[in-house]
Amino acid sequence: MELLRLLPVCGDHLTPRETVAELDKYIVGQKDAKRAVAIALRNRWRRQQIPENLRDEIAPKNIIMIGPTGVGKTEIARRLAKLTSSPFLKIEASKFTEVGYVGRDVESMVRDLMELAIAAVKAEARDKVQAKADQAVEERLLDLLLPGSTPPEQEDNGDHTREKLRSMLRAGRLEDRFVELEVSQRTTPVVEIFSAAGMEEMDFNFKDMLGNLFPGKTKQRKVKLSEAREYLVQEEASRLIDMDRVVEEARRKVEQNGIIFLDEIDKIVGRDQTRGPDVSREGVQRDLLPIVEGTTVNSKYGMLRTDHILFIASGAFHLSKPSDLIPEMQGRFPIRVELNSLGAEEFERILMEPENALIKQYQALLNTEGIRLTFTPAAIKEIAGLATRVNDRMENIGARRLHTVMEKLLEEISFTAPDLTTQEITITDAYVRERLAALIEDEDLSRYIL
Repeated sequence: MELLRLLPVCGDHLTPRETVAELDKYIVGQKDAKRAVAIALRNRWRRQQIPENLRDEIAPKNIIMIGPTGVGKTEIARRLAKLTSSPFLKIEASKFTEVGYVGRDVESMVRDLMELAIAAVKAEARDKVQAKADQAVEERLLDLLLPGSTPPEQEDNGDHTREKLRSMLRAGRLEDRFVELEVSQRTTPVVEIFSAAGMEEMDFNFKDMLGNLFPGKTKQRKVKLSEAREYLVQEEASRLIDMDRVVEEARRKVEQNGIIFLDEIDKIVGRDQTRGPDVSREGVQRDLLPIVEGTTVNSKYGMLRTDHILFIASGAFHLSKPSDLIPEMQGRFPIRVELNSLGAEEFERILMEPENALIKQYQALLNTEGIRLTFTPAAIKEIAGLATRVNDRMENIGARRLHTVMEKLLEEISFTAPDLTTQEITITDAYVRERLAALIEDEDLSRYIL
């Protein structure tokens, strides 16, 4: 799971064309999928502009992305959430089990999304109170350094010791000095709670209740001033943050802007079976259905509505097809887009064009050792061609194959980089063939290494 932060250009106000342009910076090809998510994003903005009596009637148009692994399904959803600063959760549908069986229940993903939103909103609130917290911490540190001294508003003209310490503190000359700090401790008994699926919320509430029953204790610790500052900043910031407002804002973000990415949805397609419970397939679909349709989920922060959370599902659908999902689930994913397999031409572009292109990453990594790494156009073409050949001969893992090929190609340079006196290294097509061609020709060996 993962929560992504705000970018300079962001927001549901982006037009579909602008959203696609932003996605193009990181993802090669897949025009249909980009257009689908761009429209879904714009529709959320449009819904906020219409009268309230109709607004709640408009449900998000959930999306199913169909395509092999490594073609950009997850990256599209991830970048979309990053563009909007929306609470975003990626989770494998195969992780869930039907209610009544041991495992994760489907409602837990909504609670996880809320936890991510709480963390993000709390971080934003902490940034807003940082200056005030730093000011309070400075006074508390001065109290620790000079017990019994008076704050500046009460200090008489004859006592300048506190102000001298303040100057030294701001200059960073006291960071290694030790101070006595009183830290709080909460002693909660270790209680292992075994809960079946659907009982997770009771687990959380019970643990919180136990924690509140046992009062906190404090103890004196001798720590460096730098460590004391970190502790006090957290304490002051927590005191200044209005957690009720944080929870309310997080709830609004989850309910109105949340995005849940359900990966491997093809793994929960029901299959014919003659006996035994269908724990991880059709039963999970039926449990997912109310969440996707719109329901209320209980959490320790209160009730969470899922009516306007955008669900993006993805799957390879090698052994099944979207029409094998239960009819009700199909109806809740009206937009279906197929992502294309990637070949040598796309691999060349992936290596060079995106803002986070693989070659740019390796160049930045080796630049930390003082090495300027360059690739000739012929070398890039050779890398793309070799990666395509490996995908064709073995399991096609899409662009992920480029990671294994690049690692093997640059293994020697990465290992010896700290010892090299050469400041410039140029990767040519001949070097690529020297390092990889023989390995790729040995099919048995390449299965293990590439």
